[in-house]
Amino acid sequence: MARRLESARGSMPLSELLERKEKLAMASFGVRDLDTMMRFAPRRYTVPAPLRSLHDTHEGEEVSAIVTVERVSSRSMRSRHGSILEVVVTDGIENITLTFFLAKQHLVDWHTKRLAVGRRVLVRGTVGRNKMTGNPQITHPDYEEFEDSEEGLAHAQRPRPVYPLRKNIAQRTMRAATEKGLEFAEYLARPVPARIVEARGLLPLPEAVAAVHTPRTEQDTLSGVAHLVYEEAFVLQAIFAQRRTLDERSPAPALRAEGPLQTAFDERLPFELTAGQKEIGEEIIERVGRDHPTSMLLQGDVGSGKTVIALRAMLRAVDSGHQAALLAPTEVLAEQHHRTILGLLGDLARAGQLDGHLDATRVRLLTGSQKTSARRETLLDVTSGQAGIVVGTHALLTESVEFASLGLVVIDEQHRFGVDHRRRLRSKGPGGMTPHVVVMTATPIPRTAALATVGDLDVLTLRESPGMRAGVESFVVPEQLPKWENRMWARAAEEIAAQRQVFVVCARIDETDDSPPPATILDENGEISETRLEEARGVTATAERLATRPELAGARIGVLHGRLTSEQKQQTMDRVVAGEIDLLVATTVIEVGVDVPNASVMIVLDAERFGVSQLHQLRGRVGRGEHPGIAFLDTRTTPEHPAFARLEGIAGAADGFALADLDLQVRGAGDLVGEEQSGLQRTLKHLDVIRDAPIIDQARQDAFAVLAADPDLTDHPDLAGAIANRLRDADPDVERS
Repeated sequence: MARRLESARGSMPLSELLERKEKLAMASFGVRDLDTMMRFAPRRYTVPAPLRSLHDTHEGEEVSAIVTVERVSSRSMRSRHGSILEVVVTDGIENITLTFFLAKQHLVDWHTKRLAVGRRVLVRGTVGRNKMTGNPQITHPDYEEFEDSEEGLAHAQRPRPVYPLRKNIAQRTMRAATEKGLEFAEYLARPVPARIVEARGLLPLPEAVAAVHTPRTEQDTLSGVAHLVYEEAFVLQAIFAQRRTLDERSPAPALRAEGPLQTAFDERLPFELTAGQKEIGEEIIERVGRDHPTSMLLQGDVGSGKTVIALRAMLRAVDSGHQAALLAPTEVLAEQHHRTILGLLGDLARAGQLDGHLDATRVRLLTGSQKTSARRETLLDVTSGQAGIVVGTHALLTESVEFASLGLVVIDEQHRFGVDHRRRLRSKGPGGMTPHVVVMTATPIPRTAALATVGDLDVLTLRESPGMRAGVESFVVPEQLPKWENRMWARAAEEIAAQRQVFVVCARIDETDDSPPPATILDENGEISETRLEEARGVTATAERLATRPELAGARIGVLHGRLTSEQKQQTMDRVVAGEIDLLVATTVIEVGVDVPNASVMIVLDAERFGVSQLHQLRGRVGRGEHPGIAFLDTRTTPEHPAFARLEGIAGAADGFALADLDLQVRGAGDLVGEEQSGLQRTLKHLDVIRDAPIIDQARQDAFAVLAADPDLTDHPDLAGAIANRLRDADPDVERS
């Protein structure tokens, strides 16, 4: 068996190691081989209370005591099927009863055999009282035999691992399985080279997993987990290092032309670029000028001017003889981007027209709901290369869209797109080349914040604002205080009276829809929990109710949601921009990109149902002009509710980067190399990207050094295997994000 294990390096199936119930217990968590089981860490540890005399204990206290069994008896339960097993034990001074309520006779027999009269055991549990007799008892205590020596006593007092459980699985089954696996720990795959383990002061892997599953002290648990944390960071960084290496080997269009479109565009800008915009623009120019693909994350708060920076980069692609694509998550945003670009470029976007600039290009829009004739005309311009800039939604990703020479891809609000979406666009480069990619976000979502921490993307941060916007203040409005809610609507009416506009956002369209699932929140211990909230308000019913509010009498109210046709949505937004609608009730279709400088109030109903990033984006829709914005986060939760505290944190954080940290803590890092955008523990089993930032930095240095010396990992087969397993678990077809 040792020889077979040595060749498998930890991949031995558990069927060859464990009993059937142990194998099934592990399989319920997707654990099917030795390597995975040894890295399946306990959720927590229980540390026994100090040994003490039963005479000194009181009801409700945790106790650990060495006792001798004096008497064992059992009887049938009166009210339900099963037996009550009572074991009287003594420490030589006091007696106490160990009480077990057992549904099956075989459990009675199992405990009776282990607790024979005269046997000495170490017992742990909480002291209670028997309701019938008033005598002290410990219900369902933890107990074990121990060797009557100093070493045996220390072993009995060791921390005990507590594993997550599924239905009908006992802790002792999980513990027995991992203890059997430890016998073969020497044959585990070791992704982290031994020299790095030693240099970083880590326990060797066999010792580390022993410390994790059978610790002798609390310090053992920390030392053991430290290896698993570092290993996870190291494998993750090795994946990123491989991707960088792949990029360096892949050809990309070198976008190096200096004009003429870029120069003409800069000359007609109606404002001066900020120092930050100029600096970031130069960094992008340097990166897209390389002959291998680069992936950049352009992050800046709402209103920081990311679109102008991206447009200048797209013009550089056109000047260099290639095309640029701007991918937006919704048709509303794609159409707005198209209008914005046309407005900024003017005659530079009117190639082939009488009033077009001599060096003009064409800017085309492609969405799924376009009429056939418009779509055919757009596709012709894209295929022929006449359209230098193409703006679109997911429609750009279809096989029927063929670019003449795609050199740059800009993805707005990148958290709306999975890895597969970006992969399909990158495959549309010219002649087997890979286009450069810029992804933009106003609020770094958890996955993005984590990627920035671990360094998968070149991160470009735009922190200053052009200063052309008045900004926005945010307030949490608890509906349990009617005065607050009434004042919110009165404030909205005041803004309308001042010729400004109001957005009201609802979580769904109709209130007759099925109730949304429970909201996911953090409890007071920082654990994820689910809570059933009141049913969310809908757009149509809310618009009808608001029409009857006396404060809003005479207000022109419109609605916008996903069930409207593209033409209806566009007509509604045109009326809003024209000032013909005072108050727009909408779903999150207006979350990103909607630019109405006259809008000054954002009211989010049932705000507890929205994510951190969503709320920040929504409040960024107001205060975009000369008038200050106000965002009201309206909630039916109480101040004691965890969701209420989260809303207050959002309202108090004006900076999108601070919100990214909050979002990362609430939602988790998500899948750092695959498709998933968020989810606590979905990807990271041991690593915390906030807590372990210094470890990530160390692992990055080590992993990049290993890949630089051995790009194909010929001398590091265990690392190559760990990378393959990691990517297989994330996405069987995953490529660089």
